[in-house]
Amino acid sequence: MGVRKIVVVTADWEKLSGLAKKACEEAARKLGVKVEERKEDWEYLTEHGTKDEYGGVDLPQVFLELDDGSVKHVMTRVPLSSAGKPDLEAAVKTIIDAAGGEVEDHSG
Repeated sequence: MGVRKIVVVTADWEKLSGLAKKACEEAARKLGVKVEERKEDWEYLTEHGTKDEYGGVDLPQVFLELDDGSVKHVMTRVPLSSAGKPDLEAAVKTIIDAAGGEVEDHSG
């Protein structure tokens, strides 16, 4: 099943949203797909995202929309490095791995 696009749900007030969007853009370039950013789309998160024990949702969250129209949750928040800092490379790898690891080089 192929990936149609990467969806990232962000919020302007959430400081790691920009980094999640950047990771999605980098992964999208490598996968040859588009990124759709949804700002504070609580309905989308409630339907497709991960929830905490109280039913609340965290931001940012990343999803893959597949060719058949289904949605696959990829990650909630940006992974941290062993030093406890946001890890952009790990985020990109997580997205690409969730897409099946099939990378097309669209850098040129």
